[in-house]
Amino acid sequence: QVQLVESGGGLVQAGDSLRLSCAHSGSTFSLYNMAWFRQAPGKEREFVGGISWRGKSTNYADSVKGRFTISRDNAKNTVSLQMNSLKPEDTAVYYCAADRWRISSSSLEYAYWGQGTQVTVSS
Repeated sequence: QVQLVESGGGLVQAGDSLRLSCAHSGSTFSLYNMAWFRQAPGKEREFVGGISWRGKSTNYADSVKGRFTISRDNAKNTVSLQMNSLKPEDTAVYYCAADRWRISSSSLEYAYWGQGTQVTVSS
């Protein structure tokens, strides 16, 4: 069974950078497309970005494009989210998710989720 564990969250100031990681276990990591979502208090979970199973394709939400970068290391079974130029509106719990078939912006498409890591950006 797929298990995902996020790490790297914390409290930073606006303009700072932060790098989140998600460790995958329980299955063959390289078979899965991976995505990051986030959920702020009182809001729906939203797509941040995703990366294909070989890492050759990525896509991002418009709100983070140019600031966030997703990468993966299939040898280490990890996917990372590098977040630069952070803004207070980036404050949320960040989740990684896995899917065998495609990168989707809909959270309903993903069967596997981590427990989330809190990112707080102060102004």
